Amino acid sequence: MDTLSYKTISANKATVNKEWVIVDAKDQILGRLGSKVAKLLRGKYKPNFTPHVDCGDNVIVINADKVRLSGKKWTDKVYVRYTGYPGGQRFTTPEQMLAKPDGADRLLRTVVKGMLPKTKLGAKILNNLYIYAGEEHKQQAQEPKMIDINALK
Repeated sequence: MDTLSYKTISANKATVNKEWVIVDAKDQILGRLGSKVAKLLRGKYKPNFTPHVDCGDNVIVINADKVRLSGKKWTDKVYVRYTGYPGGQRFTTPEQMLAKPDGADRLLRTVVKGMLPKTKLGAKILNNLYIYAGEEHKQQAQEPKMIDINALK
């Protein structure tokens, strides 16, 4: 019996196949969209997924300002950050985040960041995420393909 035929394939930086994909966030629920985008960034939908390598796709999210939240989460959900100083806890709701000029980017990036590993690799993977509030994006030269986020599990 040839044991080499059973060898597990481990991707590395040279052998990984990164693609550019577009995800339309219009009328998508924020948390579900965030988890699917995080999986795309991580590369979990690929057959050669390797946990310690950045093998995910570059993801472009358009219409990020048109996401939905169920219930009273727009006003009742709270994101907490800490300035590093005593008494420096700051609280923000999704409604307050979205009201700012780059609010759609900040809101979706916060959600996706929480679903990625809290390591150097997770920080590097987050750089493969491009978020735009409207329909237009700057990555036409990469020829990204549009995918249906609802078709993914």
